[in-house]
Amino acid sequence: MSKSTTEKTRHVTGGSFLIEDLAPGDIFTLEDLSDVQRQIERTTIEFAEKQVQPQIAAIEAKDFSVMKGLLRKAGDLGLMAIDVPEEYGGLDMDKVTSALIAENIAICGSFSVAFSAHVGIGTLPLIWYGTRQQKEKYLAKLASGEWVAAYALSEASSGSDAMNIRTRATLAADGKHYVLDGEKMWISNAGIANLFTVFAKIDGEKFAAFLIESDTPGFTIGPEEHKLGIRGSSTCPLILTDCHVPAENLLGEAGKGHHIAFNILNVGRYKLGAAAIGGAKYAFRSGIRYARERIAFSKPITSFGLVQQMIADSAAGIFAGESLVYRVIGAIDASLTDLDKTAANNAAEIQKHIEEYAVECSILKVWCSEMLERVVDQMLQLHGGYGYVEEYSAERAYRDSRINRIFEGTNEINRLIITGWMMKRAMQGRLALLPAIQRVMDEIMAGPTPREESIGELSNQHLLLANAKKLSLFCAGAASEKFGSGLADEQEIMGALADMIMEVLVLESAILRTEKMQRRGPLAVLMTKYYAARSFRILETAGEHVLGAVAEGDMLRTRMTILRRFTRHEPENTVALGREIATAMTEAGRYTL
Repeated sequence: MSKSTTEKTRHVTGGSFLIEDLAPGDIFTLEDLSDVQRQIERTTIEFAEKQVQPQIAAIEAKDFSVMKGLLRKAGDLGLMAIDVPEEYGGLDMDKVTSALIAENIAICGSFSVAFSAHVGIGTLPLIWYGTRQQKEKYLAKLASGEWVAAYALSEASSGSDAMNIRTRATLAADGKHYVLDGEKMWISNAGIANLFTVFAKIDGEKFAAFLIESDTPGFTIGPEEHKLGIRGSSTCPLILTDCHVPAENLLGEAGKGHHIAFNILNVGRYKLGAAAIGGAKYAFRSGIRYARERIAFSKPITSFGLVQQMIADSAAGIFAGESLVYRVIGAIDASLTDLDKTAANNAAEIQKHIEEYAVECSILKVWCSEMLERVVDQMLQLHGGYGYVEEYSAERAYRDSRINRIFEGTNEINRLIITGWMMKRAMQGRLALLPAIQRVMDEIMAGPTPREESIGELSNQHLLLANAKKLSLFCAGAASEKFGSGLADEQEIMGALADMIMEVLVLESAILRTEKMQRRGPLAVLMTKYYAARSFRILETAGEHVLGAVAEGDMLRTRMTILRRFTRHEPENTVALGREIATAMTEAGRYTL
């Protein structure tokens, strides 16, 4: 565990950001990285730029020998062993370090997907649920990159509805094998993997997972899918026909495979958030460097206001995103600090602690994937017509980014998880959401109070944040009052509430990080102010969406008056802020602080 991570992060409860206020020193930020973490970050960057980037053309051409060779080189550097216990050939390091690798290796979407599928959903099920014999047989090979792993859950009829799989497993009469029959779809790494975690229902009922080697009789890998993006990654269907799998290759307990399927996704979601930050930074750098050299009307296009606006919006999004990602993953690390790694239940405790932050993991997945898509869209726009042709990386980045809104549970599913998880915890008494809503209602009934004058460069942003929390709680209370337990069926409202909840966490993360690091220069302040203006527009729109659906007539007018009370503020001069941000980024030729 990183000393930096644990010493500089307060142990907070998952979801509590909506009802509690933290101080800058309570969160982990990139500026808190230890020397060891910075060294691994540099190693990853060097590997990505010197090994992966020169091979992008070969990767995109589906030369899988290149992909496997690069994965093996990553293994040689220890980049695939971060989450693997030391006794099985791993490094067993903290989650922030793992996220740093995910971020900085994302220089090429296809390679990033292959790498992440291997170290995440491919390897973690074995780490967490494998027997000693299974771990001894496979983990060292996976940690070194000698073998590649894949994870097979999705089927043609059960994408987001994972529990509806049809692949069937039957225990043979001799009790020594399970016989599997069925098909899997969209399996990342399928064409290069040696070991698969495959989900099936034993006797059509008990959800279970099995470890299957690629050369197992009856196990067939179908043809490569021709995809919109991440074309250089392997994606194939799997066909299981009378596939005999040794009984000892059952992973975990029969009937409890859903624990494997869903607990793994939390890790996949926060790592996807980190990878999205890396992809956004790479696309941003390419876009800036092109725009600096592109001359129109006798001057570089970076001198034009609307171009500067795109640059500023992208930079502020990246800043807010990395503030969010490392705050959350730092909090996860802090919660894992006191676990006994030698305890028999260590893996179960790790999952339990990570699950505590399930809502934050979903937020990272949704918010960062959508931020990345906005950045690659704007960077393609900077290229003009050149951005639409394959000669420039903007075209590939644009295509590659789209899958992130589908991976690890669609963004729509994750929005329902965000709001549903918060409401469920409130009903269970595990999150003091209902008392917080009541306090907001009491404040409203008491009438307007004088505005508290805060000090500091971000005083206005603190006021926006405080009102954002109140507005989110008010809208959640109004929706709950209208629909009660039926709120879960009102997906549009659940989605709007999720948007509000996300923006609270992102805005607070940016503010706290900036206050923690102000001595490093003014850019963080500028980008926090710039992002806060965008964030509050999202909050206001989502709030109107909710209130318009839960009230009408005089009640709606009353509630809209309350909404305007919480959203009343003096706007920042985002034109001036954007120009300053864009100038700094243009001069640096990349995202910088």
